[in-house]
Amino acid sequence: MNLEAMQAALREAGHDGWLFYDHHHRDPLAGRILGLDPHAHVTRRWYYFVPAEGDPRKLVHRIEEKRLDTLPGSKGVYSSWQELAAGLKAMLGGARRIAMQYSPNNAIMYVSMVDAGTVEFLRSLRKEIVSSADLVSQFEAVLSQAQMATHCAAQRIIDHVVEEGWKMIGRRLRPADGSSNRLTEFDVQQWLAEAMRIEGLTWENGPNVSVNQNSSDSHYDPTAECSAEIKEGDFVLIDIWGRLNEPDSVFYDITWTGVVGREPSGQEQRVFETVRNARDAAIETVKKAFAEKRAICGYEADDAARGVIQRAGFGQYFTHRTGHNIGRELHGPGAHLDNLETHDVRRILPCTCFSVEPGVYLPEFGIRSEVNMLTTPTEAWVTGKVQQELVRI
Repeated sequence: MNLEAMQAALREAGHDGWLFYDHHHRDPLAGRILGLDPHAHVTRRWYYFVPAEGDPRKLVHRIEEKRLDTLPGSKGVYSSWQELAAGLKAMLGGARRIAMQYSPNNAIMYVSMVDAGTVEFLRSLRKEIVSSADLVSQFEAVLSQAQMATHCAAQRIIDHVVEEGWKMIGRRLRPADGSSNRLTEFDVQQWLAEAMRIEGLTWENGPNVSVNQNSSDSHYDPTAECSAEIKEGDFVLIDIWGRLNEPDSVFYDITWTGVVGREPSGQEQRVFETVRNARDAAIETVKKAFAEKRAICGYEADDAARGVIQRAGFGQYFTHRTGHNIGRELHGPGAHLDNLETHDVRRILPCTCFSVEPGVYLPEFGIRSEVNMLTTPTEAWVTGKVQQELVRI
């Protein structure tokens, strides 16, 4: 926890303070930002108030009164609900405009951790509760140089694994001895997973390998029991992600598409070019803003990509946001490229990572082209290989 930086950010935003609150680890953002033990036994409510000026203040239950002892500031304790109410009123003092993990109308649900009752009580004290969304991005999504290096290391591994994966599909479908060889989506998924595991990567689920109409399901997950066969003439999508198996490493997450043993159809080519152009429009929008040192919100990059797809007549088939923040979690706590699922007004900050992944999902097949970007105060760039045409397997 960097108290000086946090208070400077509060003053810049015009907030009187930032109130952190948790119960049973319902707000993992608070724990990570404050550097608390994620496995600590938390059965009672605790509060931590960082004012824009002055020393922080704590309010904890008597049976867990050491819960915030790792943090600076004075401590108040409570047992009864009356003491809790009085303690909150005292710790907040004359502060009026208070940031919390809250989003008006739950518009940015990724930071909406505070329950309605707590907000109601604070408003009864005549406090204005505002969203901490941009503060969360600044203190949770901004990456160190070392973390950015882990992303680039995962990028080099995964780009190579995917390249070899396409070749493996071709070898398995056309063995040198001319024998027949059955290959399924699950087989390819397991091959990719093993290749990443050998290189020391870790991830949650996946990868996603999907054929033909299955590629229209953007979160498709083949299993041993339910998996389509890959054959000559098929359309194939690979969505793959992973990070180094070490603390604080950052994910790399990409999607590529290709065709097996043939040239793309006219419709496939048209859709691919539309998605590619949409991806590039979002990339250029972000690049331009950073080069000009101009603030840009997540929704603006989504608008750039979505406009290309809508003008091409495929708007109804682009059913998700353009991109998501990436960090220690695959879907991180920073700004998403989104003006569909949410109107994401969070700023895309320097030293953050995010995906750019527009898609068009027709009944017969779906195409998504996904890359990742990193930023500095004056630059934004794509971190890995960029697909320019459908892969020919």
